[in-house]
Amino acid sequence: MGKDLLLSVRDLSVCFSTEEGDVRAVNDVSFDIGKGRTVALVGESGCGKSVTALSILRLIPQPPGEIVSGEVFYGKNDLLKANENRMRAIRGNHIAMIFQEPMTSLNPVHTVGAQIVEAIELHQSAKAKNAWGHATEMLRTVGIADPERRMTEYPHQLSGGMRQRVMIAMALSCSPDLLIADEPTTALDVTIQAQIMELLRQLQADKNMSVLLITHDLGVVAENADDVVVMYASKVVEKAAVGPIFEKPLHPYTKGLLRSLPRIGSRLKRLDVIGGSVPDPLDFPSGCKFHPRCPVGAGDPRCQSCEPELRRVEAGREVACWFAEGYQRQDEIEEYESKYGKKPIPAGS
Repeated sequence: MGKDLLLSVRDLSVCFSTEEGDVRAVNDVSFDIGKGRTVALVGESGCGKSVTALSILRLIPQPPGEIVSGEVFYGKNDLLKANENRMRAIRGNHIAMIFQEPMTSLNPVHTVGAQIVEAIELHQSAKAKNAWGHATEMLRTVGIADPERRMTEYPHQLSGGMRQRVMIAMALSCSPDLLIADEPTTALDVTIQAQIMELLRQLQADKNMSVLLITHDLGVVAENADDVVVMYASKVVEKAAVGPIFEKPLHPYTKGLLRSLPRIGSRLKRLDVIGGSVPDPLDFPSGCKFHPRCPVGAGDPRCQSCEPELRRVEAGREVACWFAEGYQRQDEIEEYESKYGKKPIPAGS
């Protein structure tokens, strides 16, 4: 790994066993997270974002889940091969996670303070008195007023925004190198969402921390991410820095996500939507998984029969689409023409 690379996920695949059959929830997912950078993992619900994040920390319940292949390198350590003692040392201490819904993540029968102190004592081997003081200071750091009193309160006594701040305080109490934030603002109103994201940006800058931000909100991505990984139906379909993704998306799915964003001055205009629905993971379509909903390749025989690989099209840019600009090599264009008797759809259509 390069000196500026903190985490590298390579060809990660995760399967779940169900009564109806096996489900490949994550399929050959690869991406890197640099030191101090924010990588946004983007896609519709059910595309595999959260499963990918849980797999990094080996928190997939086994059974029914199983990490069937891949590597997750943190430094020189492949986390998928590390023993459980090593993983306990890494969780919280080096890689921490904020979950989607703090009310289900916090224990309702223990005070806020007791839960933060437990995390500090577990990972930092701190004495109880020192851990209590550190936990109180962490609540103050995340903007909770009167932290001494809040330490003695229970989760149900706090608002949604305060509970989320408690989760952030708990996650950051051991100064991790990487924070995984799984939809950290989903259950919050818009004003509190903005406050939480601003808090994360400030804490990241102060601690030079890396962030894996899992979200379906492209507005949050535009304001917070350095790099973007777009997932669809268990696979990565596009990877790039945030600027190119918003300025010139290459995959039709990424284009559809961006077209569905509300824009200033468009109050009276119906928002664009991506037609169709997310495919059933027990019955993914053949070929490109997006082709039944794709305005470009819906009727194309290659899209229907052959799944495109994630391919580098320019520096720092990868995409998995037969008709993305720069994707096809000349020999593939000639092979397509010979096989189907027509030229491929022009790049960028």
